Amino acid sequence: MKSWQYVGILASLIFYAFTVACQSDGGKDGPIEPDPGTKPVEFQTTPYNWKKPANFGDPHYDLSKNPLTVEGVALGKALFYDGLLSKDGSISCAFCHQPTAGFAHNDHALSHGIGDKIGTRNVPGIQNVAWQEAFFWDGGIVDLDLLPISPIQNPVEMGDSLANVLQKVRTSGQYPSLFKAAFGTEEVTTERFMKALSQFMLTMVSANSKYDKFARKEAGVSLTEQESRGLALFQEHCAGCHKGELFTDQRYRNNGLRQQLANSKDYDLGRYQITLNLNDYNTFRVPSLRNIERTSPYMHDGRFLTLEQVLEHYINDVQDTPQLDPLLKKNGKPGIPLTPNEKSDIIAFLRTLTDYEFLENRKFQPD
Repeated sequence: MKSWQYVGILASLIFYAFTVACQSDGGKDGPIEPDPGTKPVEFQTTPYNWKKPANFGDPHYDLSKNPLTVEGVALGKALFYDGLLSKDGSISCAFCHQPTAGFAHNDHALSHGIGDKIGTRNVPGIQNVAWQEAFFWDGGIVDLDLLPISPIQNPVEMGDSLANVLQKVRTSGQYPSLFKAAFGTEEVTTERFMKALSQFMLTMVSANSKYDKFARKEAGVSLTEQESRGLALFQEHCAGCHKGELFTDQRYRNNGLRQQLANSKDYDLGRYQITLNLNDYNTFRVPSLRNIERTSPYMHDGRFLTLEQVLEHYINDVQDTPQLDPLLKKNGKPGIPLTPNEKSDIIAFLRTLTDYEFLENRKFQPD
């Protein structure tokens, strides 16, 4: 993200803190006390049945601070699919995060927003965010509850302001009853808006691929000979970065891509634009490989259309720079030595990470 985006996010955070403070103290006249002669109506929500997959660790997100409810998830889903969150009403969250594409975007190499404007980075998929420590290719956001601010206020994505979006939601006939069902009153606040979106995204758990069922030793599930060879090769050559049940170590690495212009003005320098640390020069967050078969194009700038092209990069085109990750320069030579058959075996294994139950789940589809 550029510096102006962080200024916008900072302004939104100040607005968020101000509104929360006002809600806490009741404004200048103090808290509003209920009429002693009125019996309060008990507010109840329905707990959402969220379960941690057996082969996953504990989530990073603190679910106790935003308990999932059926009503909160329904509100978040409605917001996720609503173009109202963009300036001209044409771009919803789901426009760029499509369910059948692993909540990524297959139609364009780079993000595509209002007025057919094109961004500078490929749209990442949304899955297993409860375990994710940071967001975006540069890790510029570290709190899921603050994530929507950036695309809403990015002029080449949704192009609006958070304050204006909240006002549009308040005056929409659809939302008062949804907010009341989720939070007890019709009041639309920044905190409620953000937490509702988080609740829906937290339900996007992908953990039922063929590989998952194999790893859990479920009955009747086994890998083919080619997939098994691919798994062994993956563990030898790829798992140093794409590790664990998330298939990412959530670190930032330089994977030897040829540097390309992000736009006509400058290069996309990745994590360095956040930290200004030269060790982060041209490094990007290691993406998860779950549902990788469906989330093309690949890399932060969407330069590769196929998994074959991705593997070919690692075999023949890794660029040796001072920031190149050491795992890609073993024995003093950049790249990963693979034969054509080994490349095919790894791709066969990567396809076992496709979670069809997740991709086709009606709970994630628009109503």
